[in-house]
This record gives sequence, structure tokens and C-alpha cells, in this order.
Amino acid sequence: MFNSDDLKQIESRGSSAAVVEQQIERFKKGFPWMKICAPATPQKGIAVLSEQEAEAAEKYYESAVVNGKCKFVPASGAASRMFKDLFAGLEALKEGKELAEDAPARRFVGNIGKFAFYDKAIFGENDSTDAYAENVLEKTLKEEPLGYGSKPKGVILFHKYAEEVRTAFEEHLVEAQEYMRNDDGTANIIVTISPEHEHLFRTLFDSVKEKYEKRFGVKYNVTFTYQDKATDTVAVDVNNNPFRTETDSLLFRPAGHGALLNNLNALKEELVSIKNIDNVAHDRYLPATAKYKKVLMGKCLELRDRIYGYLRRLDAVPEDDALCDEIRQFLEKELCISLPQFPDAKTRTEVLRRKLDRPIRVCGMVKNEGEPGGGPFIIREKDGSTSLQILEGVQINMADESARKALSEATHFNPVDIVCCLHDYKGQSFDLQQHVDHEAGFISSKSYQGRELKALELPGLWNGSMSDWNTLFVEVPSETFNPVKTVLDLLRPAHQPENR
Repeated sequence: MFNSDDLKQIESRGSSAAVVEQQIERFKKGFPWMKICAPATPQKGIAVLSEQEAEAAEKYYESAVVNGKCKFVPASGAASRMFKDLFAGLEALKEGKELAEDAPARRFVGNIGKFAFYDKAIFGENDSTDAYAENVLEKTLKEEPLGYGSKPKGVILFHKYAEEVRTAFEEHLVEAQEYMRNDDGTANIIVTISPEHEHLFRTLFDSVKEKYEKRFGVKYNVTFTYQDKATDTVAVDVNNNPFRTETDSLLFRPAGHGALLNNLNALKEELVSIKNIDNVAHDRYLPATAKYKKVLMGKCLELRDRIYGYLRRLDAVPEDDALCDEIRQFLEKELCISLPQFPDAKTRTEVLRRKLDRPIRVCGMVKNEGEPGGGPFIIREKDGSTSLQILEGVQINMADESARKALSEATHFNPVDIVCCLHDYKGQSFDLQQHVDHEAGFISSKSYQGRELKALELPGLWNGSMSDWNTLFVEVPSETFNPVKTVLDLLRPAHQPENR
């Protein structure tokens, strides 16, 4: 299947021919559909906390002993999708076409003064001509000092304040000191980036570090990490043959956010918060954001301590009937883990221990109001048990009536607001690679220079990569979810100064 040049290319990426052959077989075989029992809802699967319960969770977090905290921010890739409509508008103008009044590019130019990156010295006087529109789009997308069309979201100016403007990355610095400080006054942040963007992030951090440390009395430990190229997957053509570029070399593609499991697995901290780079808001939203992040962390630590207690009791008395019944009821009621009947007491203890002794995640869930994102479901596992999982649309068999029904009855979606406990009850870090469902990846249709291809994504970081984790879903207010998927999202109230 591979010639000598292919083998050199594969090995130079830190992979092997055997791994690539397995990937090609996966294209041929596909992935099985998830067996959905029901959507996770407030009736079963999503905890909706009262104000008193939320306050109790927040207090639990503030008093709990934690072996290190860290904020994990996926921020790889350029913001090209954020500006996709602007590129289309610019191309149309260059071809002499007229932009409709409701075209995204026209709306962008008409509101240019409301964006944090607006500078009259750069964009000039606002007028309604196509020449001005083309000038604004060129300077936003392609020309320095902005050139946002090829830069990552993290370095784009998102918010305007009375005395300053802030990028998305800066807003994560502000958030981290609010709810992720360690006892020694540090705030640890891991930002996963593309290698070609490292200089942009480092330059930005160096320019603001002292300002925010002095303002908030915090010391930032920021680490920039890459998605390992060895996790890239080979692309295939429509016939599942290795896709070859114009130079006859193999085409490898980043394997989605599931490839970041390696980065997460390398962390030494016990408590980790995961939040995407573009999910930030103006400062006035910070109190609610911080409060509910602390609530999620409190629920995670409550769950940790209860599970640790059960495991220690199992160590002392492994086959205690009353204890095993209590654990079984806890798994069913709190985590939606129903278990099949056990053939004997020894098997029962082994299964209960295996279900308990796993990484923990508590995921904030937002009421579904039409935003994109995966959803929370209760699924049937291969071992006959049930579990809480976050599924993407591509994992749901739309030809299956029961699956369609479950999707239509779903009430919430996943905003990627996740808190993880990565240490076991003996204080050791879990090997997260041992808790992946390798049957939960994705195959998607893409293109390369106009040629159709198929791409393989590893099990998603909060999907199949966390499949074998203990999971709790908790409803959080919609005001804590303010993603910027397109540049026009920055015109939403959460991203504008209050007097706007």
C-alpha cells in the first residue's frame, strides 16, 4: 500500500505504517451508531440545582482540598471560519457584484464602529460605498496590523472597555484568576495552539502579563502546547484509498479535538476546567460565569469525595452486601449507570469497583435555544450498562426512528463547560488513554483543492475520549455560554459594552 517515500513521510510524523493501515481500515469499516436509550433531561440525567444547592456546591469548592488546579483552553487553528462570510463578501466585491443589505459582510461594515478592533486611523471615515466596504474587509482580513483572516481566535480583539480592549485570550486570563487560583496565588493555564501561531500568543501574553498580575494580585503560569502531529490521521478518497496530493504524497489532517487527549493526559493537576477559547463574555458577565464554574467544581469535588469513600470501604470489606447495594443505587440515581445482574458476589465487587475507579467529569449543560453543539444522552454500553454521554450529530443514526425521537425530545446541549478530576483515590493520575471508546470516532467529508476526500477524527475530547468516565450533567444558565462562531456574534449583548 505504501512506497518508500510514504514510509519516510509516515515515520517523520511519529507514526507507523501499521497505525495508518488501521486508520484506512476504519474508513472501510466505519463507526457503529451509539445506542441511545433516552435524552438526558431534567427528569433524568441533568441535575437542576436550586439556589441553595448551587450555593452549597460553591462553598464545597472553596473549602475542599485540591492537589492543584488548571484551566485547559483548546485554541488551535486559525479563525478562518469566523470570517468565512467576510471572505465571501470581499470576493464578491472584487468581482464587481453588489452586496445585499442583509449580507453578513454588509452588516459587518455597517457596524464596524462597534467592534473592539475598530480604529478610525485604520479604517477611515465610514461611508456606504462599495469601495469603503472593500477597504474595511481587506484591512480586517488581510492587511496588517489586523490580518485577522489568518490569525487564531485567541489574539483577536473581542471586547471594548472604557480604558482598554481585550482579546479572547486576555479574557481567559481574567476568568482564571477569578475562579481557578491555587492556594499559592498562581493561576495555571494550558492553551493548546498551532505551532505557527505560538509567536502571536507569546507576544500577546508578554505584553499583558504584568498588567493583569498587578491588577489582580495573581501569578500566571501559562503553557502553550501543540496537538501532536503523530495524532494526525490519513485522508482517503471516496473509494477509501489513501488520498494523494499533487506531489503524490499522502495527505494527513488534524484528527479533531480528540487528539488533545494527549495534552490533557500530560497534566499533573488534579482539578481541570475545560473551556473553548471563544466562549468568553464582557466583564459584567464574569460574576455569573465564575459562580457557576465554582458550582461545577464543587459538584465535581463532592462526587470525588463520595466515590473515594466508597472505594476505601470496598478495600476494607470487598463483598459487603449492604455496601454494594448502596453503591449500585448511588450509580443509578446520581450517574444514570444502571447495571445488569451479577453472576456472583466477586463479579459484582469487580464491576462496581471498575465503575467507581475512573476519571470524573461534571459538564455544564445549557437549555437548547438553537445554538450549535453536541447533546447529552443516556446510552447503552457494550457491557449492558447505561451511562451519560455527550453525542455529536454524526453519532446519531437519523434513519433510526427511536434515535430521531430521542433527539427531538432533547432539552439541552453541550456548551463545553467541563470540570474534570484526574486523580484516583490513591492520589495518582489516571492514564486517560485507558478510558477511551475507540469505536466513537467520526468520519467526515472534506475537500482538498477542489477534490473530495474523507477525513477521520479521533473520538472527541468530550465525546468518545471521555466515554469511560464517571459523568454528571448540571444545568447552567445560558448567560454563561457566549461563543463567537462568526464575527457578527461579537455584536451580541454579551460582547458589547453595557451602554450599547
